[in-house]
Amino acid sequence: MFEGLQARLGEIVKRLTGRGALSPEDVDAALREVRLALLEADVNFKVAREFVERVRQAAVGQEVWKHLSPGQQVVKIVHRELTSLLGGATRELRFAPQPPTVVLLVGLHGVGKTTTAGKLAALLRRRGRAPLLVATDLRRPAAVRQLQVVGAAVRVPVFAPEGATDPVAVARRAVAQAVADGHDVVVVDSAGRQHADDALMAELAAMHEALRPQETLLVLDAMAGQDAVRMAEQFAARLRLDGLILTKLDGDARGGAALSAVAATGLPILFVGTGERPEALETFHPDRMASRILGMGDVLTLIERAEQTLSAEQAAELERKLRRAQFTFADFLDQLRQVRQMGPIDQLLEMIPGFSRAKLPGLTVDESQLRRIEAMIQSMTPQERAQPQLIDGSRRRRIAAGSGTTVQDVNRLLKQFDQVRRLMRQFDDRGRMGRLFPGR
Repeated sequence: MFEGLQARLGEIVKRLTGRGALSPEDVDAALREVRLALLEADVNFKVAREFVERVRQAAVGQEVWKHLSPGQQVVKIVHRELTSLLGGATRELRFAPQPPTVVLLVGLHGVGKTTTAGKLAALLRRRGRAPLLVATDLRRPAAVRQLQVVGAAVRVPVFAPEGATDPVAVARRAVAQAVADGHDVVVVDSAGRQHADDALMAELAAMHEALRPQETLLVLDAMAGQDAVRMAEQFAARLRLDGLILTKLDGDARGGAALSAVAATGLPILFVGTGERPEALETFHPDRMASRILGMGDVLTLIERAEQTLSAEQAAELERKLRRAQFTFADFLDQLRQVRQMGPIDQLLEMIPGFSRAKLPGLTVDESQLRRIEAMIQSMTPQERAQPQLIDGSRRRRIAAGSGTTVQDVNRLLKQFDQVRRLMRQFDDRGRMGRLFPGR
């Protein structure tokens, strides 16, 4: 989402840090470019102007041009102010001292509210909670059915009594049912409309009054740009909100909503949706997002994603196989699938410092090539996966035919796999494996 902004800010940062001395005029010129970059990213003009002014005042106050590394000082200030613009500190979900905790999700139709409810329930379940999803968008039977499908996918029960017509009554009954069944969190998927009309707001206000939720979170479509910000202001003016959830942060919009929503509403962003997968909802960390926008990567989030997909036992077993040169195509297929579970490869590379597309514009990852590799390995017999040296010419033709690829593709895969195994043996022979596995 922030590719355009990353590219522009990356150029500015590179020029600033590449110079040995800066004048106040240099800083002013750079900040004019920062302001233009923010406006092009669809950031609200008032937010962009105030942001640049804060950076300028901080630079003047610290007299950055007198430092040995003035460019780095400016970047540090920009990062700090960008973090502040995004909310400053990470805001975790608040839980009731006496369960169940009630989380009310509100928002317009089409922003991804129902899907987000399922993702939030899945996240809570992974954290050891026992959530219950509640369907209260009763005017649209399809909405109730969608939540039931989402709930089944994430293995979280859905409270949706047939024939119900009063959403507030359903929500009350759901909380009582949660207490009886031992659910400690109730996630309520409220009604949506095409517009924030009086009827919707009255219904949400009544539900808020009846439930007294610990968290009332507004779900916004990050790709809606300034429309999302205006919608947040309308909801905040008529309903007591506690925070925001931004969906579709993996889209190709310019990202202005994410940078403007906090400043426009004074509300923190608690979660961001980064894809279609049930796991693609993450706690929002302002400092990490600021680093990603400035092309500095986000190693902590990358590590957290890896920990979610690879257990300590799996990591230890993988290390053992690598050290003993027992790494097979079956192991490689497992690793490929686990990496893909962490999210799109392009997203993962963006989290590695120095690998952003803003700094490496030619960097692309062909997901279809990964699918071809998976198809070729699946076309191998168990014996061939364990002993690739058995794959002769006729077997290569069979694997190519079975996977819809060419013999040349199979040859390339075998060659690359052999190179990887040789590299791993070299690491082990030279005693360097500990650098790959620090816990060894």
